[in-house]
Formats: sequence, C-alpha cells, structure tokens
Amino acid sequence: MSAARGTRVAGKLAFVTGAAQGLGAATARRLAEEGAKVTLADINIEGARRVADAINARWGPRNAFAVHLEVTSEAGWIEALNAADAAMGGISVLVNNAGISRGGDIETLSLEDWKLVMSVNVDSVFLGTKHALKYLRANQPGSIVNISSIAGLIAAHNTPVYNASKAAVWLLSKGIALHCAKQGVDVRSNSIHPTYIDTPILDPLRQRFGKDEAEAKLGRQVPLGHIGEPADIANAVLYLASDESKFMTGAEMKLDGGISAM
Repeated sequence: MSAARGTRVAGKLAFVTGAAQGLGAATARRLAEEGAKVTLADINIEGARRVADAINARWGPRNAFAVHLEVTSEAGWIEALNAADAAMGGISVLVNNAGISRGGDIETLSLEDWKLVMSVNVDSVFLGTKHALKYLRANQPGSIVNISSIAGLIAAHNTPVYNASKAAVWLLSKGIALHCAKQGVDVRSNSIHPTYIDTPILDPLRQRFGKDEAEAKLGRQVPLGHIGEPADIANAVLYLASDESKFMTGAEMKLDGGISAM
C-alpha cells in the first residue's frame, strides 16, 4: 500500500465497464488512486482480474473487484451489478465505457455489424442505467458517466454506425439526467466525448501504417497536434464521479484536442 492515496472520491463505489484495458482500466486505476472502491466489469474476465489485482497490490485488498459482463445481456447486467453491490457494499458511480466500432459506409456496412455496434454501444448504456439506478438511489449522491465520442457530435462519411451509436449515448445521457432530476434523485448523468486516444481501438490502424505513422496521421487531424492519453479521459471521469461536479448534469465534456472548435 501507498501513503500517497488521494481522497477526491473517497467513499465512492464505482462500477466500470470495459475495464480490462484501455480507457476502462485507466479509469478504474484513477478512481482507486483517489479513494474509491471499484468493480471492473468486462467480457474479458481474466484481463479485468489482472487490473483489479494490480489495484489491490497497490492500495490494499478489497479495493477492487472483477466481474464478468457481456454488456448486451440484461441478465448479465443484473447479475454483475448484484455481485458488485455485495462486494463493495453499494454502487454510487456507474461508468458506461464499453464500446466497439465497425467500418463501412452507409452502402457497404452490413446490417449485422450495424446491430452489433448499436447493441454494444447503446443497449449497454440503457441496460446498465436501468438496472444500476436502484443501487445509485440507495447510495446518493450518485453519478453516471457515459463514454461517448467526438464522433457522436461530428459525423464522417465512412463511420455511420459509430456516429449514430455515440450520438445516441450523448442524448440518452441527457434524458437520464432529466429523469433523475424529475424524480428528485441526486444522481447526475453526463457524457464524455474523446477524440483519438492511445488505446487498443487504434491497433488496426497501427498494424496498417506502423505505430509512429498511424499516430502521426491521426495527430495531424487534431489542432493540438497529437492524440490523447487514457489518463486524459480518466481524469475527466474522476471529476464527474466526484462531488466537485455536483452541479453538472445533462452535460457533455469534449476532450478532442480542439477538433470541435474548427
């Protein structure tokens, strides 16, 4: 254990999807670093366990837990949330991070890929929020953080399903925020909109062009001149999960290096 642990989310009980790698793993580590207990949910349970074990090795036992979750399965969500509630003694933060992409323009994209991406990216947020709200209500103040994308706000000619799915996450986040406010429940809902971030989702491009050229190619599209790091997103999640953002709901955070300003 380390004496340098922060307190920005001390006492928070977070459930993070897609937590075996990339943004989900970085988010779980950052929340734990600032005092939260975290449950790492992923279809890759071994990967989630490795990250949870590393968190516990640093901060002590029973700070992180891993559960298997197929985010398109309603029964899976019910079981995973129940397990997290039992392990942590509640849930006060839900981070819907799991997501995928498939290529193809509007004429070449298959219906199967359309349905798969919409299911993973959008159904997961619906199901997760639907079934997590009873736990969040019991552990107020609560926070829901949905990872959308700058692609949910700005379209491209060759990514119709990714654009549509992430736009759905953006507006769904607002509807959830208004629902909770209308109910008088202190549970906030916000979305985060990253641009290109150094995660495995960029691997196909790295394999095609090589790591340096792929990242340089993407960086040239960003006004700041480079892609982002997982920590950039994890820090935004930390803010939204914390009580520092207690007056922020139904909003979106653009972490896009200036792309949306053009």
